[in-house]
Amino acid sequence: MKQKQELAGGEHTRPGRTYVPEVDICETADSLWLWADMPGVDQHSVDVNLADGVLSIEGRVSLQEYENLSPVYTEYNIGNYLRRFTVTADIDADHIKARMNNGVLELELPKSARAKPRRINIATS
Repeated sequence: MKQKQELAGGEHTRPGRTYVPEVDICETADSLWLWADMPGVDQHSVDVNLADGVLSIEGRVSLQEYENLSPVYTEYNIGNYLRRFTVTADIDADHIKARMNNGVLELELPKSARAKPRRINIATS
């Protein structure tokens, strides 16, 4: 069984553990698509920011549901999520879209016009 990767190093501004969410990234002709697995995070407890070419995703998990429990055995670790990506100028930062669905954050990072594949017309002589 694969363990969640806990965020190492750095100072944390929130109490508790912080994990690196697992992501899938796919590319189409027009966009990059990113899906980040963040169980326990809803649309009101996730932040997506782009600053200085760094895309940050941060999800907060409410611990209220677990306050009165005394775990006997656990394999599922509870904590917040944080991950950062460097974004190139080939991404149209003004049109990035985000959606949260059942603990999965979906991001569409549209390519700028200059980064999209294009067909070069062949001239006849």
